[in-house]
Amino acid sequence: MTHVSIKELTKVYPGATIPSLDRLSLEIPTGELTALLGPSGCGKTTTMKMIAGLLEPTSGDVTFDGRSVLRDKPEDRGVVMVFQNYLLFPYMSVADNVGFGLKMRKKDPAEIKRRVGEMLELVKLPDLGDRKPSALSGGQQQRVALARALIVQPNVLLLDEPLSNLDAHLRFEMRDLIRSLQQEMGITTIFVTHDQEEAVVLADRVALILDGQMKQYDRADVFYKRPIDEATARFFGGHNFIPGTSDGHVFDCALGKLSLPEGATTGAGKLTFRPENVRIGTAADGQNCLTSTIADVIYLGTQTRLKLRVGDTALDAVVNPNEIESYAVGDTLPIHLPRATLWVI
Repeated sequence: MTHVSIKELTKVYPGATIPSLDRLSLEIPTGELTALLGPSGCGKTTTMKMIAGLLEPTSGDVTFDGRSVLRDKPEDRGVVMVFQNYLLFPYMSVADNVGFGLKMRKKDPAEIKRRVGEMLELVKLPDLGDRKPSALSGGQQQRVALARALIVQPNVLLLDEPLSNLDAHLRFEMRDLIRSLQQEMGITTIFVTHDQEEAVVLADRVALILDGQMKQYDRADVFYKRPIDEATARFFGGHNFIPGTSDGHVFDCALGKLSLPEGATTGAGKLTFRPENVRIGTAADGQNCLTSTIADVIYLGTQTRLKLRVGDTALDAVVNPNEIESYAVGDTLPIHLPRATLWVI
């Protein structure tokens, strides 16, 4: 159980003029699961490798429970890192792979056998201990890699794109397993991902990193409801950004004067609302009602995406397909924007 503190962590690779990671600061409470989220090349894996001791930072610090670990060797940090390619020993059995860390620590063979059995039960592979990794599916290999990491009871568990090599149905299964194991064992866990849905499902909190800098660090729901800026909102699927001016109660823009929730930002800015928060029909309270024209209809199976126009302003909406069965491109569609779902950035 370890509290991880990352302070102004910076990495400039030799020959580079721009930092790969620029003054990243994070507080990761004991036992929490935190996602480092962002596109390829934003500095996520660089951060993880510096926590593990596989890279030396240019500046900044990493502390575990208040003590700097930068001078500690990787093997002395109590950190285990699971790579996206698993890196299982192909010539060893599953059981020997899982028990490898305990063997290196010279644990008693009987204890190793017992704990390997327990761990294989936890990852739902109780009968596969004698097989070689090559005889396993990708999902099973990922479970073995996870078991090998957890069996040594690390202070901090690092997962690098843990689900990226799995098929869609296996990703759902592994998400549940990773989350349940992490909660059961209480290990402080940091995982890297470029998939915002994966981060939202798994993490207690998410650190969004763009171009080497942290944009926002918060609970997953906050990124949807109160993004810090337009880049953050767009990364989480935001589409509607309307320039205008707020007095804290009303936003004056090309759509008209729209009522805002309490505590809204004042001054010039952009009004944003998620496509799924656009409502069809007229609001009972008469607030924020607009008349739109359907420019395009895109059927997505469980949802339908609408391209709408209100005057010269384009809007995106995501609705239940049943709601618009009687509508077509070119039709007039009444919509309203619930006040509570609006946010000024």
